[in-house]
Amino acid sequence: MALHNEFGKVGEVAAKEALIKEGYTIRETNWKCDKLEIDIVAEKDGRIIIVEVKTRSNDYVDPIEAVDKRKIVHLVKAANAYVNSNNLPHEIQFDIITLIGNPDDFKVEHIIDAFMPPLKTYR
Repeated sequence: MALHNEFGKVGEVAAKEALIKEGYTIRETNWKCDKLEIDIVAEKDGRIIIVEVKTRSNDYVDPIEAVDKRKIVHLVKAANAYVNSNNLPHEIQFDIITLIGNPDDFKVEHIIDAFMPPLKTYR
């Protein structure tokens, strides 16, 4: 596994730990269905939380910029697949967790309800 992939996995573990400390229940990590993937599926207050995790070693480029329109459409499709495959009646919320720094000293930012699904999806 490439170093940047390993670094990302460390960030996902740190994000999961942060969510647990905030009272979230972790339902899935790295959930996949065909080409769709969700970093973390959590639950809190009767909602399913789809969490995209972005880990960076420095803040030269804002990690939130990596969650563009294309990524949002991908996450919405993945969320629909997850909800349908598990027959869940819950509301869906999309969060982003950014981690900047190194594993011993990550700066963690949890952006709750980061975006709304677009009314129209694009191919």
